[in-house]
Amino acid sequence: MRARSGLSVSHALAAGAGVARSGLRLIWQRRRLRIALLAFAAALPFLGGGWLLLRRSSFVAVHQVRITGVHGAEAQAVQRALEQSAHGMSTLDVSPAALRAAVAPLRVVRSLRVVPHFPHGLVIEVSEQLPVAALSVAGVRTAVAADGVVLGPQLLSASLPTVSGWHEPALGEHVSGPNLRAALSVLGAAPASLAKHVERVFVGAKGLTVAMHNGLLVYFGDATRPHAKWLSLARVLADSSSAGASYVDVRVPGHPAAGFPAGVLPPSKSANTAIATGEPVANTESTIASLAAGLTNGTAVSSSGEPPAGSAAAESAASSSPEVASGEGTESEAGTGTESEAGTEAATSETGPTGG
Repeated sequence: MRARSGLSVSHALAAGAGVARSGLRLIWQRRRLRIALLAFAAALPFLGGGWLLLRRSSFVAVHQVRITGVHGAEAQAVQRALEQSAHGMSTLDVSPAALRAAVAPLRVVRSLRVVPHFPHGLVIEVSEQLPVAALSVAGVRTAVAADGVVLGPQLLSASLPTVSGWHEPALGEHVSGPNLRAALSVLGAAPASLAKHVERVFVGAKGLTVAMHNGLLVYFGDATRPHAKWLSLARVLADSSSAGASYVDVRVPGHPAAGFPAGVLPPSKSANTAIATGEPVANTESTIASLAAGLTNGTAVSSSGEPPAGSAAAESAASSSPEVASGEGTESEAGTGTESEAGTEAATSETGPTGG
């Protein structure tokens, strides 16, 4: 058996060699084919060099750069860095690594997607991580993104809400702590029309709590379904019956409840009941301007100029009076009806940094 196997291999090799000799003989006998093959072999190095020259030539140089996805304070710096780097490239020789290196000092850039358009166009799609909050640790503040990445103090602005933590990670690292990560996640989901009115986020007796600049408290409870909770808040603020409320409970987004200080009655009991039970209300698809106006009117200081009891501005003067539901002495759950407050609510007291 082994002898037959060795014999078959020998026959196969011999047959292959015979075919190769026949092919070479045919090429040698046909003069034109022989000349063409020799010319191709001689020109191959020049063709390779020509391709390299074409990749770098002005015929395919990048002249038009279109950048998408950039916003915020560093938008111009990002555009300038990418354009300068791209103009040294060609559409046949694009270097994504060089583009990423050009914007590496700008922490707002998360990733890039580059699409060349022959012969002179280049589209750069930027994915950003914009600051959503100012992290405060022992009096030191730094900007952080919704995914928890520390962006540095240079991206701080007066409009950023405050979150508190126990430890400040290094630039580019992620913050730690489930409460802090939850707060940033909620802020990252906030519509721009509402985000600009947020003062701070903390963990209170009713869980994750968003405090607005005008004193309105919004009880999120946790970071689940943040978009639905913001939409629920927008629906309440867009309804005139929420005027004068000191807090809005959106822990169950389908059944929000607006709470009022002691002695303050909702403008419309029937309309406010619709809000509390999650029924459709007018102006659900409100514009940004109307939502901002609704937030401005959602909590108003009293006629005496003092913030309403239970508001964030009145936390320092909080009393221990229990919250009552429609004046009946016990707190009602979110979504069961219109709530009012007697004095201040225990949930307004901050239990510690959100990063705890």
